[in-house]
Amino acid sequence: MSDVGAHLVVVGTIFQTPTADRLEVLNDVVVSVDCDGVIVGVLAASSVEGQAAIAGATIVRRLSSTELLRPGLIDTHVHAPQWPQLGSGLDLPLEQWLFENTFPLEARYVDGDFAQRVWDDMVPCLLAHGTTTVVYYSSIHEEATLRLAKTCAEIGQRAFVGRVAMDHPEGTPPWYRDSDAVTAVSASARSIDAIRALSSSLVKPIITPRFVPACTDELLHGLAELAASTDVLAQTHCSESEWEHHYVMNRYGHSDTAALGKFGLLREGTVLAHGNHMSTDDFDRTREAAAGVAHCPLSNSYFANAVFPLARALRRGVKVGLGSDIAGGYQLGLLPQCANAVTSSRMLEDGVDPELSAGDRGAPDSRIDTVSAFHLATVGGSDLLGIPCGLLEPGRQFDAFVVDIGRQQSSLRIWKEVDDDARVFEKIVRLASPNDITSVWVAGRQVSGSLVSQN
Repeated sequence: MSDVGAHLVVVGTIFQTPTADRLEVLNDVVVSVDCDGVIVGVLAASSVEGQAAIAGATIVRRLSSTELLRPGLIDTHVHAPQWPQLGSGLDLPLEQWLFENTFPLEARYVDGDFAQRVWDDMVPCLLAHGTTTVVYYSSIHEEATLRLAKTCAEIGQRAFVGRVAMDHPEGTPPWYRDSDAVTAVSASARSIDAIRALSSSLVKPIITPRFVPACTDELLHGLAELAASTDVLAQTHCSESEWEHHYVMNRYGHSDTAALGKFGLLREGTVLAHGNHMSTDDFDRTREAAAGVAHCPLSNSYFANAVFPLARALRRGVKVGLGSDIAGGYQLGLLPQCANAVTSSRMLEDGVDPELSAGDRGAPDSRIDTVSAFHLATVGGSDLLGIPCGLLEPGRQFDAFVVDIGRQQSSLRIWKEVDDDARVFEKIVRLASPNDITSVWVAGRQVSGSLVSQN
């Protein structure tokens, strides 16, 4: 791996999406990165300034004619302990999947060594998929949570790591829960202190009530007070499925977002996972709080009982990032989730019941395209989390990955006679795999792929 303190330049072509409706292609540029991983210039390679940046760099990565540079992907919703159950149990309804598959697995993380084996496998794998930032749910265990934070810091992944809090005697099994609200809040506070004590510029704690059915009112109040006193972001599930949405409605007489707002957990930067059953009022409430949604299109297909109205949320001004929702979402990386977001938006617009007429079957103006989806996976996530990533421009962190569109055995096939920049971009989103990703950087440090050359 490259030296953290080295001055880096990458020379090549950038593909990125500064806005949801614009693909930006910067041909033959020099991206100059300082010793803190901050981009200090994006310069024409043929310019005097560009040539000077190359000459003065310690590390130079010259992309080949088939390699393209893209901003790193930001996954706003991952259940780290569920990594070993990827691809299994997806024929079950959400509550059954949790109690029969997920909670028994998460309970195993009382064994710190088992947790470490999982983290050592997961973090490098996600980096190899171009996922440079992750918002993680851990388990209820403090040691496993701290080990996850340490692993991210040591390997070099930007991360928000949260110890899961859950104490409700009806919404959790007796063998996997916090004993009471006071215990849960105290453990979450210690976890915040322990992660902060790592003094990592990459890894931050995040307060994590699992979701309302798993938490007592006392715990939700206590975690909101903890969030306010520590100035730490929060995450939870919100209006994910019919079961979860109606549970909250029956318990409080109003929606998840309204309940979270009353408790004080709907704050700036709060990450609401899923949100499939959120109303227009819920979207407005979320926007006013400067919170946002982690849209998880693949797992929603299995557990949500509805398609998230992404375009409507964006029109209401809601911040939205993309999430894989491992392991409810079994595909690794966010490029597949970009494609899934486009697919689900088309299904929502067109409808799915052929017994209904075309005019009654779908929700008009619901579709998005690959440019919009990639924007959510980069800039959308950075805006939601308040981190200076998501674009390759001066002042932001150099979190990036390289895709090689010329690998012979790849499913990513480019035909120069017919594929312009827009088609190449779309094909990368839909077809690129980790085998096509040749280098990954976080904060200017290479964390995956072949080593760069030294000047």
